[in-house]
Amino acid sequence: MAEVVGGALLSVVLDALFQKMNREVLDFFRRRKLDDGSLRKLKIALESVNAVVEDAEEKELTNPAVKKWLDELKDAVFDAQDILDEIDTEIQIRKLRAEFQSTPRKVRYIVSTFLNPFFKQIQRKMEEVFDRLEYLAKNNNFLGLRVGVGGGESSERLPTTSLVAEAGIFGRDNDKEEIINLLLSHDASGGEMCVIGIVGMAGIGKTTLAQLIYNDRRVREHFDLEAWVYVSHEFDVFSVTKTILEAVTSSTCDIKDLNRLQVTLKEKLMGKKFLLVLDDVWNKNYIDWEILSKPFKFGEQGSSVIVTTRDNDVASAVRSSGTHCLKRLSEDDCWSVFANHALHNGKLHYIKKLSGVVW
Repeated sequence: MAEVVGGALLSVVLDALFQKMNREVLDFFRRRKLDDGSLRKLKIALESVNAVVEDAEEKELTNPAVKKWLDELKDAVFDAQDILDEIDTEIQIRKLRAEFQSTPRKVRYIVSTFLNPFFKQIQRKMEEVFDRLEYLAKNNNFLGLRVGVGGGESSERLPTTSLVAEAGIFGRDNDKEEIINLLLSHDASGGEMCVIGIVGMAGIGKTTLAQLIYNDRRVREHFDLEAWVYVSHEFDVFSVTKTILEAVTSSTCDIKDLNRLQVTLKEKLMGKKFLLVLDDVWNKNYIDWEILSKPFKFGEQGSSVIVTTRDNDVASAVRSSGTHCLKRLSEDDCWSVFANHALHNGKLHYIKKLSGVVW
């Protein structure tokens, strides 16, 4: 299965694994007085490698050693998935059996757990996967993988666009409606320009959510003008302003003076209710934002800016009217994403059990 799933989906599978290691699994071990240390160690090891997955996914195209490391990690992660599937299956089987047994037989059945080879076998498997993950976690230091952030330069990152294939998106309907309602109701508030920050960890779907909002029919009909701008690490007020002007006018710009740029942008926005999306913003400098946003204030009442970022400090710097913190997808939605990518059209022509979900 590891060959079917691309590196970009590894974080989705890891999210599903963490949700799978829930209280029910821990209680299952404790009720039978089994050692849950192996399960805890496995979870810690998975969290350790998960912290650098995003950086590895960015570097694998240019660094063969990182690609090899990521391939080995995929194998270990899917082995961990198989183990949790086995545990979940055992839990369900024992629940069914317990329903049809008398009390004396239940007691004998629980006692027999100590002698059941399943538990010895599963703990041995967990220890083996833990050893592999621990080895990989130690190696990530030698590869220079960094925690929590992408390691590549901005030139290695592909710019985003406003286009989105809505058929492959799962679990973001509520987030989308909440932000759209805020955008559409801002006219009535009579306040200043609305700035909404979409904040969340890497790969969680901030850009996708912004794309869904940007392309929604209600949003397109509500605003006179829409523009999408990819910002990323290299935040230069002149360059970003120029990119915004080009997005607004749908034409190239050869102006080399910031004043002329801002005056021209002001004229293009004046009297129009606009929606501007600034995707993947990293700059926390409040002064930079104040300079950049000066032309925005000439737009019509109800104009709005959506900023996607990984950092709450960025949302504070742009003085967002509201910050929408994006949470992880549910387990069902994670596996729906997996099915859609692994099977191309998201449809199963057979019944298969994955992580306790039957499609």
